[in-house]
Amino acid sequence: KSRFSINGKPIYHFVGTSTFSEYTVMHVGCLAKINPEAPLDKVCVLSCGISTGLGASINVAKPPKGSTVAVFGLGAVGLAACEGARIAGASRIIGVDLNPNRFEEARKFGCTEFVNPKDHNKPVQEVLAEMTNGGVDRSVECTGNINAMIQAFECVHDGWGVAVLVGVPHKDAEFKTRPMNFLNERTLKGTFFGNFKPRTDLPNVVELYMKK
Repeated sequence: KSRFSINGKPIYHFVGTSTFSEYTVMHVGCLAKINPEAPLDKVCVLSCGISTGLGASINVAKPPKGSTVAVFGLGAVGLAACEGARIAGASRIIGVDLNPNRFEEARKFGCTEFVNPKDHNKPVQEVLAEMTNGGVDRSVECTGNINAMIQAFECVHDGWGVAVLVGVPHKDAEFKTRPMNFLNERTLKGTFFGNFKPRTDLPNVVELYMKK
């Protein structure tokens, strides 16, 4: 239930967070106790985007050590997904983004290679399949663009590839792919908040940051 109102009418929490409010009343279930020494102006970004991308890699995609991971979208969530793949021990982390200015920053988060779909005259899933001898082991989609979601699924390897959808698409968007992609033993997963349990897991993510 909403915990705050204006002129007697309740204000509802967008996806349960309402992170644009400067002051609000919280339900106790929405609070996580963290290290009091953690700088709030830094760790505030863990409460949504960073945890979501990090957890999408570590908790959901679970790339095996030495595997290949493609990350679609190199915004804050995508950078966190790259970091998660790096922590998990992926050997190749391929960033896919339409903005080439993002590539240099992504290197700091473990990204090893870059693909700009605009640089190719074939679907990006085909480009990735050629780069990786048949497809990546894992992909994490962090754009919310339905075409990127389809590409992320179709770029994983037959037999064991896992694609994780993180971005939130338009409510009327439809995911279209050939059923053979499923029959060939690819897996499609979704996640909300990177499958972290906020009250118990967020303090641990804060500690990761505090230990650099």
